[in-house]
Amino acid sequence: MKGSQILVVDDEADIRSNIQEILAEEGYEVMVAADVREARLAVRHHPPQLVLLDIWMPDTDGISLLREWQEEGRLRCPVVMLSGHGTVETAIEATRLGAADFIEKPLSINKLLRTVTRALEARRPTRRGARGVILPVLAALGRSKRVRELREQAEALATGSRPVLISGEPGTGRGAFASFIHESGPHRERPFVKIAGASLVAENSAQLLLGADTPRGPEPGAVERAGGGTLFVSNIEDASPQAQALLLGIVETGSYARLGQAAMQSAGMRLIASVRSGTLAEAHTSAVRKELIDRIAASHIVVPSVREYAEDVSELLRYTAEELTERQQLQFRRFGIAAQNRLRHYPWPGNLRELTALVERLAEAGGAEEISLAEVEKHLMPVAGSKQALVQQDLLALPLREAREQFERAYLTEQLALCSGKVGMLAKRVGMERTHLYRKLRSLGVEFRGGLGEE
Repeated sequence: MKGSQILVVDDEADIRSNIQEILAEEGYEVMVAADVREARLAVRHHPPQLVLLDIWMPDTDGISLLREWQEEGRLRCPVVMLSGHGTVETAIEATRLGAADFIEKPLSINKLLRTVTRALEARRPTRRGARGVILPVLAALGRSKRVRELREQAEALATGSRPVLISGEPGTGRGAFASFIHESGPHRERPFVKIAGASLVAENSAQLLLGADTPRGPEPGAVERAGGGTLFVSNIEDASPQAQALLLGIVETGSYARLGQAAMQSAGMRLIASVRSGTLAEAHTSAVRKELIDRIAASHIVVPSVREYAEDVSELLRYTAEELTERQQLQFRRFGIAAQNRLRHYPWPGNLRELTALVERLAEAGGAEEISLAEVEKHLMPVAGSKQALVQQDLLALPLREAREQFERAYLTEQLALCSGKVGMLAKRVGMERTHLYRKLRSLGVEFRGGLGEE
């Protein structure tokens, strides 16, 4: 992406000059700012496509400036933090606040160019393989039919403006797909504002969503900050009834009024919300407001669990290991064939979040370049409902009937836990008629809830 305009913000003249020279030789247009005041002016008058922002500066630190830009919705490009000695932890914290990446000083030319290229590529999604727009691990997917269809569905939804509902198990990357929909749409240059449903409690939901006039001046809410762009509410079922009622009103009327004001304003933003699996089926008994869900669910996308695209697990493991190696300077380790086979058949109750954590634990543990099956077993988390991994149970030492019963008991117990105790869902998952499944569970002594009319 040569020709892209990059702003370098650093109070050290030598560093500004060196970065400017390196990037200019690569064909980029480079602006420089020596302090926060100059940075604000540059962003206001010549909006860049990427900012390289130093953390420690004499007037205002880079973290505060990043937060200011985000709250104002002024900056609509990636920010890469420049971190000196002793500030790496702060730089990592900045990535949690929305920074695209960080580069540690003294600067490595290769690392600088690689990071700049990746950040600019992530800013410009394509119709196919928008690598870097969604979570890095999701960028590796594409072999399975289920995920290809999902990506096509997300791209189709991106062209519209109607609310979108994203459902899926925890850890599947629902927030990543919300970001993907926003970045693939016509308003990707506008803000993408995220807010957790659990934070919208009765006492503060109106102020957080609508904003208010305070002694310090007007304080915009999430709806105003998302103006022209997207407001993403994660786990909307956790939001208070008051918050859900406010969101329903905004969706229905397309307008809102800041607290303390009577004048209505156009919302001008798209709402994307996520819910956990099972919320829609239990809408009549859960805390979710049915009218709100009905409004949003007209455009509904279901993010699959890792179990549903197990053929992609090997590629996911490799891609995640490479990302961690580059981002965290960890030792690169590859998974042996036996380890890959084990993980393709592992149920992944924590989904992508658990997969990433496993790869990170193995990378931090160090050792031989090839990760063995034994090492994987040692680092796997126990699956809910089972005291030990099924592969570790010595079934060969038992008579056939006992071994079969033990396998069926462990298998159905683990599957039932993944289905949140719902036998109807379990029947679909394991391919059994529900009445026969009830008999099997009782005969094996597997505890379950509900009766024949539970769902």
